[in-house]
Amino acid sequence: MWYVSTRGMAPRVDFEGALFSGYASDGGLFMPEELPQLNRETLCQWSTLSYPGLVKELCALFIGSELIPKDDLNDLIDRAFSRFRHRDVVHLSRLRNGLNVLELWHGVTYAFKDLSLSCTAQFLQYFLEKKEKHVTVVIGTSGDTGSAAIESVQGAKNVDIIVLLPKGHCTKIQELQMTTVLKENVHVFGVEGNSDELDEPIKAVFADTVFVKKHNLMSLNSINWSRILVQMAHHFFAYFQCAPSLDTHPLPLVEVVVPTGAAGNLAAGYIAQKIGLPIRLVVAVNRNDIIHRTVQQGDFSLSEVVKSTLASAMDIQVPYNMERVFWLLSGSDSQVTRALMEQFERTQSLNLPKELHSKQERQEYEQMCDGCCVELGPGNCGPRRGSGIPRTARGRVGG
Repeated sequence: MWYVSTRGMAPRVDFEGALFSGYASDGGLFMPEELPQLNRETLCQWSTLSYPGLVKELCALFIGSELIPKDDLNDLIDRAFSRFRHRDVVHLSRLRNGLNVLELWHGVTYAFKDLSLSCTAQFLQYFLEKKEKHVTVVIGTSGDTGSAAIESVQGAKNVDIIVLLPKGHCTKIQELQMTTVLKENVHVFGVEGNSDELDEPIKAVFADTVFVKKHNLMSLNSINWSRILVQMAHHFFAYFQCAPSLDTHPLPLVEVVVPTGAAGNLAAGYIAQKIGLPIRLVVAVNRNDIIHRTVQQGDFSLSEVVKSTLASAMDIQVPYNMERVFWLLSGSDSQVTRALMEQFERTQSLNLPKELHSKQERQEYEQMCDGCCVELGPGNCGPRRGSGIPRTARGRVGG
């Protein structure tokens, strides 16, 4: 399978090329050139699989045995999940009235990003050992990505990791998870500003392709396609656990609530839907509500400041994975996506074109996301606006 940039100006790459990249050389994000389509028979076969089993099937679909043979791939994924505390890796808790909560916190750092990063680190090691290469990972974090990424590669001989954390903007436990690791390949720096502001110099570094190639730099933020790929399994597992039966025509619809900051898990869910999973996505954000405004009004514009909330890992104003969503909504039109994102980068303000906002794909996305904006802050908790969508079943997947 080949991967192309959402902005259409970078050479296409295979999975290995996408894995070892940060941003594409044109500033875009890598996406599959073509999305496979899953039929009812495949979904029924997958419905009995464990969470690790679903990760294996999805990764085999998007990686290809010519890069990682199936037996090797299965071994890597088993190794990735070997340190999770729950025997099933991911567990669904059933609450009342058809509401379920998907427990994604059984990894070493108690963050859902342990799931995708543990697999991604195994893929990295596989290719690095075969080619006897060394890479330097550069990450900006609002908390959970940094600690999970450090845990996934600490002590590795062929990987150094540089983590930039915004001082005073991470939870204490996540800051300690990052700053108390003593392995020689881990380098953590506290910087002034919020997580969006520290992303700017990181993106500038990756735009210098000569510098990136010279120093073998890559990123493990959710700009990395491998992260999105593994996170698709959250949605498949939630669906199969929540769907009352797969014997009906059409297949039952399951609503999945996705708390999100940089929109990585939202993008993963939307791709899962595009390849055939019958889910409706409801996006939940905190006071930093750019995704809510985008869905409801087509207003993809920065607010004056990043607002601090109890969910500090979601205190993000630039959800860079929305570029993947825009690319899908535009029918994989890289020219449209490039124009939109370049305008946003110049002006920090963007009103989606009416023709894009009114397309059937866009209407479908509005139905999925339906603007559920959750305020998280002292004395102000609870939904600003409910989805109001009839529910067949409900699940919650962390974002």
